[in-house]
Amino acid sequence: MSQPVLALGTAAVTAAGSVWYLPALADLMAGDDRPASRRTGAAACLSGWSTAAAVAVLLLLSDGWWPPCAAALAGATATAGLWARAAVHRRRGTREAARLWAQLGWAGPPGRSRGASVVVAVVLTGGLLAATAAATATVVGVLRDHGRDPVPLGTAAAVPLTLVALALALAAAVAVALTAARRARHREYGAPARTVR
Repeated sequence: MSQPVLALGTAAVTAAGSVWYLPALADLMAGDDRPASRRTGAAACLSGWSTAAAVAVLLLLSDGWWPPCAAALAGATATAGLWARAAVHRRRGTREAARLWAQLGWAGPPGRSRGASVVVAVVLTGGLLAATAAATATVVGVLRDHGRDPVPLGTAAAVPLTLVALALALAAAVAVALTAARRARHREYGAPARTVR
């Protein structure tokens, strides 16, 4: 696959990732109004997406493959480190919140599971893997038919983009349904009501 085509695909995915990195930027700009775990997770999100943007630029500007690969490796390492640090902060925050709620005499809803986030992650990952497989099959077909009747770029991009859009829509629907169920469960088990001031 040629570097300009890969750069175009990386840039398109990076632009679509604004649904993640714009809220992360807002979390970082909020400063101490957000917990440390959320700020560190936002930094990890921004690190990952800025790595993708840098790789897209390097694919366009460099003749070889080693500069984009080195940038991708460095960015992935930094992002993984930040995610690990965010997980440590999140675990500490959860323990502290449980201790404070126990002091107030409220144990919280029974059996909180991580099922919601796992379902959304599986749906998103499945959609992205299907889109990657479709894009790879399209590129292999274009390379095999090189010199013959080329496939237009719009046609080649339609299937992967449709798969990504369907995965995002399905994950959003699952997240909304599971959030509504969690709120109903909290009301049922006596979570403190939110007051608007």
